[in-house]
Amino acid sequence: MLLRGVNLAGHRRIAMADLRELLEGLGYADVKTHLQGGNAVVTTAAKADAVARKVSAQIAESLGLDVDVTVRTHAELTAVVKRNPFKQGLKDPAKFLVSFLASKPHAKLVTAVESESFAPDKFWVDGREVYMWCPNGVGRAKLPKDFFAKRLAVSATARNWNTVSKLVELTAAYS
Repeated sequence: MLLRGVNLAGHRRIAMADLRELLEGLGYADVKTHLQGGNAVVTTAAKADAVARKVSAQIAESLGLDVDVTVRTHAELTAVVKRNPFKQGLKDPAKFLVSFLASKPHAKLVTAVESESFAPDKFWVDGREVYMWCPNGVGRAKLPKDFFAKRLAVSATARNWNTVSKLVELTAAYS
């Protein structure tokens, strides 16, 4: 699961130990976190949408934070890796991001976004993911922060390719 906007520049702080405890308290098994960016892996038979709602509600209740939660299974994360349209991103994964969308955006919104150019940055919207290649670095990207969340009207949280790859590895043990 991916928490949106936590532990960025000292804001919306959630210690990963607290997140693990919260998730275990909700009854999830095999809880692991990765880095400090709100990445967690759990074992559950529950549906992804139900997990996202439950975790988001518990974070609000326990920690007083309004945090969007997006959930992907191992199979979904593996498919994200296989669909990678920017092979050059594999050579410099810190400049290659995937934005995970909470739901599939409306086709008209996707068409409108795809008509825009932010060269040299490139992006590709594919279902519930947006792949972004930023050859000059993420900090110098021409794509505005929260661009996809705002323009596609869905919650979005981005992870660099290194993190995506690590989440595939971590979830493999649960599949």
